Amino acid sequence: IRSRPATAMDPSDQKHFGVADYVIFALLLAASLCIGLFYALSGGRQRTTQEFLLADRSMRCLPISLSLIASFQSAVAIIGVPAEISAHGTQYWFLGCAYILGLLIPAHVFIPLLYRLRLSSVYQYLELRFSKVVRICGTLTFIFQMVIYMAVCVYTPALALNAVTGFELWGTVLVTGLVCTLYTAMGGLKAVIWTDVFQTVVMFAGQLAVIVVGVHQTGGVSEVWTKVWEGNRISGLDLNPDPTERHTFWTLGVGGIFLMLSLYGVNQAQVQRYLSARTEREAVRSCYMVFPSLQLALALGCVTGLVMFARYCGEDHSGKLSGVAGDTMVIYFVMDMLQGLPGLPGLFVACLFSGALSTISSAFNSLATVTMEDLIKPHFPSMTEARATTVSKVLALSYGLLCLAMAYLTHLMGDSVLLVALKILGMVGGPNLGLFCLGMFFPWANSTVSRSRSVLLRAVPSGLRRFYSLSYMWYSGFTCFTVIVVGLVISAITGPMKKENVAPGTIYPVLEKLTALLPERLRKKCCCETLQGRTVGRQFSQNQQKTSHDASYFDLLKRGWVIKNCAQLFSEGLRLFMKISFYMVL
Repeated sequence: IRSRPATAMDPSDQKHFGVADYVIFALLLAASLCIGLFYALSGGRQRTTQEFLLADRSMRCLPISLSLIASFQSAVAIIGVPAEISAHGTQYWFLGCAYILGLLIPAHVFIPLLYRLRLSSVYQYLELRFSKVVRICGTLTFIFQMVIYMAVCVYTPALALNAVTGFELWGTVLVTGLVCTLYTAMGGLKAVIWTDVFQTVVMFAGQLAVIVVGVHQTGGVSEVWTKVWEGNRISGLDLNPDPTERHTFWTLGVGGIFLMLSLYGVNQAQVQRYLSARTEREAVRSCYMVFPSLQLALALGCVTGLVMFARYCGEDHSGKLSGVAGDTMVIYFVMDMLQGLPGLPGLFVACLFSGALSTISSAFNSLATVTMEDLIKPHFPSMTEARATTVSKVLALSYGLLCLAMAYLTHLMGDSVLLVALKILGMVGGPNLGLFCLGMFFPWANSTVSRSRSVLLRAVPSGLRRFYSLSYMWYSGFTCFTVIVVGLVISAITGPMKKENVAPGTIYPVLEKLTALLPERLRKKCCCETLQGRTVGRQFSQNQQKTSHDASYFDLLKRGWVIKNCAQLFSEGLRLFMKISFYMVL
């Protein structure tokens, strides 16, 4: 960690807002507050935890999908992706390849299993499968991850805007944090989802406006293409297998899969939206609908970076941009392009802060959920519904204030905000992904993993210190497999879990095909046959009335070769990566 370089921009080069810009920015904040107020006064008026935390499980796939993209497409991505492309070229664009399996696997593995268990917190699964200690560890890890990440998200746009326009830094942080905290605490998950829908539209509109105006002022599409080609910013397919290379097809297209799985498969902020869906089918569809939105968001960010490079290549800006980091340069480019066009600078700033609001509101709501469901309710089982709802609102408010405090520490980070955010998500989200994979795909993994949690948490950082040169895009995959390998070894040493001790419905039956050639004695020892048959079926039958209109679990597995092959591909990928990890260690 190091201090950010001081910005030394000439005041004469700072860009300023006009009246129309202030109006548009104020409308964004006002509209978000109004949505929160509307859901605070309508429907059940957020009087129950089911309504406040899970939107009464009544949401449809379209708003859920837009909320999912808004939660991921934060201000960090809006600023960070163009800065990355402008500085290093289009290799980062191959992250889009990871979106395929990174969304297909959650849609057909994680969502059906978690939705049918009727959970409120995704970490309830860890108690069902392992023990209460593992559940608490998973919850605390998630809280640690999100508190740091949302601080980065709220601080980043405020810092960039302050550096280029002279906006009051901490005043902007305070206004953003308070507005988001208020509408989240008032309107619950419904307000969060519908403000995300509104903010997603604003984000896409703001980015598109910058691209159209930027291309026009740079001389047209052909001129932009000529400059980025001559500037070597169009990257080819880099198949270098070296995992220490920062960005290659393998680090982005394969390593990125594990990052996506940790976000869209087991992250409470995303899973909570799946659980708010009316039906399981709606939840699965929402995951599918995220794919084109994520591809569009990635494309807009990459094109913005190319236009920014084309605008300034060959020109000397060392005087006016002295000390300005790449992240701040994006804001300078936008204000430079849109200056003199009333309302458009305000539209992009609204786009930027929409990303911040959507991300931190999702974080507040999910943090309130896991704190209530995992840390408070188990100790106060007799708490009334009214009291639980009040406590949930207070928790959302408290996390908002904590975010503002943590934002102050963010200015000590010196890396690109995109790298900081992805490192946080990878290093902390990877171990949680490993725990869920260990529970879902390995029936013999036992609850002794709870007593070895401290060993796992120590093993991960030490492994990262040893392989400090590993690309940050492998962090999630590396930490995930470290947890899986250590968990399986401990389970083998202490004795595999017996089939009668495994909670119904907590095992995904992917091992049925993989163990088909094993002797029946070994299949029974691995708990494969029973857990994939009667045990899982019994749990699903308990929820049959709630999901009667959905396809059965086994029908879902037999729905076509795509699903079957993806499950097999994922399993083979696990085995291949484990071998690679062992070779690296040796």
